[in-house]
Amino acid sequence: MAEALLRNIASDKFEVESAGLEPRTLNPLAVAAMKQIGIDISQNKTQSVSDLIKQGKTYDYVVTVCDESSSQRCPFFPGESKKLHWGFVDPASFSGSGEQKLEETVKVREQIKQKIQAWLKTL
Repeated sequence: MAEALLRNIASDKFEVESAGLEPRTLNPLAVAAMKQIGIDISQNKTQSVSDLIKQGKTYDYVVTVCDESSSQRCPFFPGESKKLHWGFVDPASFSGSGEQKLEETVKVREQIKQKIQAWLKTL
């Protein structure tokens, strides 16, 4: 969600990529939450942090969004990038009905959006 939101809000300022330590399929809750605001991520592909590192990619900013309980596992990118950590709860951890889990995912989406907007104002 963070990649899509930053791309949507500031694609004129950044080239945005997203990767994880253990990439899986997209979370259907994230897809649904983003669809609610007109952003279709259903065709996005997950990618591995290690693949980006092996490609020798460098970044001006690296933003990690791991929740605080797993922040010690957040990826590290070599190089001179500015590293930012924005901890958010992982929607995959939510329990309850589908509707309840979607409501919680929407809250996370909004938290991410607010964090991005606040950060952009500091640049």
